[in-house]
Parts: sequence; C-alpha cells; structure tokens
Amino acid sequence: MNTNKLLNKIINKKNKKIVLDERIHILDVIRWEIRYLIENIRGRIKSIGIKGKNKKIQCGKKVQIRNKRFIHIEGKIKIRDYVEIDGISKNGIQIGDNAIIGKYSIMRASSTLLNLGKGIKIGNNFSCGDYTFFGASGGIEIGNDVIMGQNVRFHALNHNYKNDELIRLQGVTAKGIKIGNNCWVGAGVTFLDGVTIGDGCVIGADSVVTKSVPSNSVIVGNPAKIIKKRCE
Repeated sequence: MNTNKLLNKIINKKNKKIVLDERIHILDVIRWEIRYLIENIRGRIKSIGIKGKNKKIQCGKKVQIRNKRFIHIEGKIKIRDYVEIDGISKNGIQIGDNAIIGKYSIMRASSTLLNLGKGIKIGNNFSCGDYTFFGASGGIEIGNDVIMGQNVRFHALNHNYKNDELIRLQGVTAKGIKIGNNCWVGAGVTFLDGVTIGDGCVIGADSVVTKSVPSNSVIVGNPAKIIKKRCE
C-alpha cells in the first residue's frame, strides 16, 4: 500500500470524508497534526477568562487577547497568527460558531477608555482574511455565513468637521455598521460609519462603502454603487 492510500485509510477511520492529493507526503500530515495540536493547546490557555460554555478556541502564535471578560465565543473559532483582540466595550465582542480570523487582524471594540465603543457581534460560519481591521466604536454587527477577503476595514466612527474649529476638537459621530447574512466581501473593502448591507450582497474588491444597500445587491467602486442585483 502506498503512502497516500495509507493516509486516506487512517483518515477514513476517523469518519472524515477526505481524499488527500497524491502529492501530499506523510511528513506534511505529521507537520500539520503537530501544528494543530500546538494551536489547540494555545487555545485552551487563551480561552481562560473568555465566556461561552461551548467555546473551542484554536490559536496561532503571538495572539493577544485583552479584556477577556468582555468576550463571548459560542462554538469553534480559529484565530490565526499575530491577531489582536481587545474586548472592552459596552456590549463586548460576541462571536458565533465556526469562525476564522485571519493573520494580523485587529478587533478593537473601543478606541478610548473615556468613551467606550458599542462592541462587535458576529454570527455563525464567519471568516475574514489576513489584516482585517474592526474599529467598532459605533458598533459592528455581522450576520451568519459572511465571508471576507484580506485587508477589509471597518471604521464605525467619523470625525466632525463642519466649522472652523480644530477638527480634533469637534468630536465624533458613531452610528455603527451592519452586514446581513450570506454576504461576500472582496479583498480591500472599506466600510464607513453608518452603513447597513442587506442579506446576500456581494461587494467588489477595493470598494469604499459609504451608503447602505438593499439585499442581494452587487456593488463596486469608490464610492461603491449598485451595478446589478443577484438572483434575477
């Protein structure tokens, strides 16, 4: 029996319907299993202090999780290398089952202790690529089954600038950002404060979303505009 057939036989004994590519070597599987074990051990350590009865956390290296008492995870989550999560906020950070947070991503629920942000709420089956930024002063809500590429940015806060006073002294507005269920967000998309994205939307890469859009819209551009409707 060759190596590939042996590996598939071992995997099938675990009731996993997976067929490995012929080019996968047994050493590749061993390395993956070792990394998986290490990430699970890290996750158990990092999960101490985080709320959620069913939480199962898998952590990459150099992950920083601060203010854990504000964080609630309900299910499995994979946190990739160098992710930073700070939960302190009015409503904390809530993440559903089966989530993946890409490398170097930042979840910042508040920008300052003087004015706590509203927090972040994410549904089930969520994934975001590397370098995603969540600035959640005004609150961020993301539905179920949302997938996102790399370098997506949420800025749930705006600086006021209407008069001649120094802009930094004019205060801010923070309305929040909402993303519906079953959305696909391309790489490099920026969401600005106050927008609501309906269910089933597709947002093209590098778009800057400045206005709300209804369900099943396909939007692209800077500023992003609807170019067609899905399911027509």
